[in-house]
Amino acid sequence: NGIDQFGYMPLPPYIKKSLGNTERYQTVYSRQPGSVAAPTAGLHFTDELIQKARDMGVETVFVTLHVGLDTFKPIAEDDPTDHKIHTEHYSIDEQAAETLNRAKSEGRRIIAVGTTSVRVLEQAALDVEQSVKTELTATDAEASLFILPGHDFKLVDAMITNFHLPRSSLLMLVSAFVEHGMSANDPSREGRAVLINGYEEAIAQGYRFYSFGDATLIT
Repeated sequence: NGIDQFGYMPLPPYIKKSLGNTERYQTVYSRQPGSVAAPTAGLHFTDELIQKARDMGVETVFVTLHVGLDTFKPIAEDDPTDHKIHTEHYSIDEQAAETLNRAKSEGRRIIAVGTTSVRVLEQAALDVEQSVKTELTATDAEASLFILPGHDFKLVDAMITNFHLPRSSLLMLVSAFVEHGMSANDPSREGRAVLINGYEEAIAQGYRFYSFGDATLIT
């Protein structure tokens, strides 16, 4: 209560003005306090849009990741593998785990909304791989996975994400996902080059970047 009364909502360093209404920096499905940043890809969704997707047969699953301050921290190292990635608390409830397991077993696509969701799902998949479990179960743990090019994505088949800052861990995650997709569909093309071309096109077309910017679907 004291934090809510006397504190201020943390905002990315590139947002210089007060938002006025802090609900502008909340997703319509946010429930649990704990993050210092919004999962900004989710800001594009309204209750009406979510319902429309459900009416089309899309199952929605909600997971939790308490985003940490280091999400704003640029990677200063020349070699990204030298960067010490932050840990973030995440949780997946039993219903979400069952839905994800069923979707995977039925060969359906899992589309993550935001890099935060990607990190949760891939961390959970890694935890399964490193344990005696054979599928996802309810989980309450720490995410320490640093997703870089070369990562073998286990759960996520597509993602919706905004356009990210250079030298950010989020952009590296997106680059890794693009590279993973290219290696499966067109090994002759380099994922990083495809991503750069996409960003250059977005700039040329006047797309908006960062938290309140436009989103892109990557498959």
